[in-house]
Amino acid sequence: MFGLRPKRNREMIDMNIPNRVVVRILLLVIVAIIGLATLKHAQHAIILIFTALFLALALNGPVQWIAKRIPGKRKGSRTAATAISFFVVILALAGFLFSIVPPLVKQTSTFINAAPGLVQQTRDENSSIGRFVDKYHLQDEIDKFSHQLSDRLGNIGGTAVSSAAKLGSSIFSVLTILVLTFMMLIEGPRWVRFLRDLIPDEHHSRADRLAHDMYKVIKGYVNGQVMLALIAATLLLPALLILHISYPAALFVVVFVCGLIPLVGHTIGAVIVTTVALFHSPWTALIVLAYYILYQQIENYIIQPRLQSNTTNMSPLLVFASVIIGVSFGGLFGGLVAIPVMGCIRIFLLDYLRSKHVIEEVTYKEATRQDGPDVDAGISKPKTKPA
Repeated sequence: MFGLRPKRNREMIDMNIPNRVVVRILLLVIVAIIGLATLKHAQHAIILIFTALFLALALNGPVQWIAKRIPGKRKGSRTAATAISFFVVILALAGFLFSIVPPLVKQTSTFINAAPGLVQQTRDENSSIGRFVDKYHLQDEIDKFSHQLSDRLGNIGGTAVSSAAKLGSSIFSVLTILVLTFMMLIEGPRWVRFLRDLIPDEHHSRADRLAHDMYKVIKGYVNGQVMLALIAATLLLPALLILHISYPAALFVVVFVCGLIPLVGHTIGAVIVTTVALFHSPWTALIVLAYYILYQQIENYIIQPRLQSNTTNMSPLLVFASVIIGVSFGGLFGGLVAIPVMGCIRIFLLDYLRSKHVIEEVTYKEATRQDGPDVDAGISKPKTKPA
């Protein structure tokens, strides 16, 4: 009636945490903070190292192929095969630079020389441009653009110094990546053997299978990205020739190189090619831009998921989801490595389920099987015991 309740016996638990545990937790927190800060400061270097690693994995197959076909005493030499591969890569880079730098300098110089005359024509009511500006009342926008152009040209010295500094930094990064890739290609098998020796003998077979399957995923991703870039450049080349756009060979290489970058690569290529087409005519630039937008949508939603799913043996849904997650976590670099990382995680989970007898051996082999010839990459293939 008065809400009286019987008292329950409450057990008191006395917990004592030793000072040693508290100190260890504090040390772990401090080490984690220092480690995260170190990773943040070394972000650029880590990106260069991982980029070199992907290039080394991509060139590993051609290096092995060249090493087996070198005549004479140098046959089988990985150093000689790597030197030949890098010589071809450097020749390709030099040809690309010689094909694009002179036209770029020429077009920039022509635009700077013609800019004052173009501005003067916009203010002349007797010219076609002047009549167009007067008809649509664009004089205020033209004056604003003229002032901005004058300020930019007046500060061209500072802009040139800043651009030269950025160019020097980019060249240094490219050279660093090339040197790291060269060293990884030469010392890669030695490091693989060293890491294999650290694994107990009874786990060698499983480690070899995991390494081999993960390498196939990474190799399939690189081959798929190269194929996507080649498709985009090949489909664009006839349009460049039909529309009589200047320097089609250089633009072909630009589209191919930009196509190697996931997600934003074609956007960068579209801006470059559309800008070059704009010097020909506005209608040509609009046609090129419309083509790029159409092709990018087809590639992002149809070609890329299907091609990467075939080369990495991942479903199109998993490919698309991994790219979205990678971009949300790591931006451009996260999107670049998202597909191979997700493929390697998938291989590891499948192997774990197989070891726990959740899935059968046949299911594991079917899930990790890839179409196409397999290239020995210096990673030991799993050895099957005779029945």
